[in-house]
Amino acid sequence: MIIAVSSTRRIANMNTLAAVLALSIAPCTHLIAANTVADVVSKSISELSPIATIHVGKTADWVAIVPDAVWVGSTGPFAVHRIDPKTNRLVATVGLPGEPCAGLASGFGSLWVPLCGDYPAMAKVDLGSNKLVSVIKLAGVTAEGGVTASADSVWVVVDEAGSLARISPDTGVVRQIVRVPAGSFNPSYNEGHIWITRAAGAEVTVIDAFDGKLLATVPTGPNPRFLTAGGEAVWTLNQGDGSLTRIDARNHSTKTIGLGTPGHGGDISFSGGMIWTTMAKVPLSAIDASAVSLRCHWTGPGGDSLGVGHGAIWLTDYHAGTISRIGLEDALARCQK
Repeated sequence: MIIAVSSTRRIANMNTLAAVLALSIAPCTHLIAANTVADVVSKSISELSPIATIHVGKTADWVAIVPDAVWVGSTGPFAVHRIDPKTNRLVATVGLPGEPCAGLASGFGSLWVPLCGDYPAMAKVDLGSNKLVSVIKLAGVTAEGGVTASADSVWVVVDEAGSLARISPDTGVVRQIVRVPAGSFNPSYNEGHIWITRAAGAEVTVIDAFDGKLLATVPTGPNPRFLTAGGEAVWTLNQGDGSLTRIDARNHSTKTIGLGTPGHGGDISFSGGMIWTTMAKVPLSAIDASAVSLRCHWTGPGGDSLGVGHGAIWLTDYHAGTISRIGLEDALARCQK
């Protein structure tokens, strides 16, 4: 996600060395040069007229989709905001004791919000009452990182050395620390495994969500940070060269294609056979997941983080402090033109 230099959202040092830890080797890797981008006509983001735009604060960042709501974080105030997708109205604002500085996750009836600042912590917001129910103190929280929920735990990286904390959702106690490669920040749960990107390198580490055992390391494009899962694969948005890597969730074979969107920040989401990404100056891109092929670019201002659900793409404009609802069918139809 995009950030002013003065913010506490510290961007990890972008070391472009492709370090592959030999826990396992992907059986087959296909690489298309990252600067080779499909012949896609860029469209203006202005052609996607939002159904609604909601202002939440000085900045807007981090989106979580739950069955009956859309949540988005903000600074000015430090808070997370609940939007009712039936009415497109802001229905609750939950104040936080620190900056929501990393990706949000839902699980165990709660929204989990990593907090940066002098007192790093994890906020637990009850999804039923829209109340802050607890703040779990942590050794640290990595800005531009993330949090994920498995069947029995909440997982978050607590330092730049690669300490992945496994937290009991009921007590808030850190029940296990799993050591992953330094510079790994963003975990994501998928089918019994925790996948975690190493933004300081060029790989993803795969962990057994049951016992925390490291299972494999899979190469990606340079500096993968944000990731999503869908279509029997895990997908990484690689900040180093603006590429996208598809990892087969079963055999760990990979394919990397160029998107032409390098740089800090960004976000990625899977829905309906499509991968959606956002990045500065290219607030929305659409990729066909089955063909692993870039279909559309929309360029212009805005963007930064996104979520897809309730028949819409929910796209933040970080600096404007807004989140916009873009009709999913409208975006898909225009992508075909």
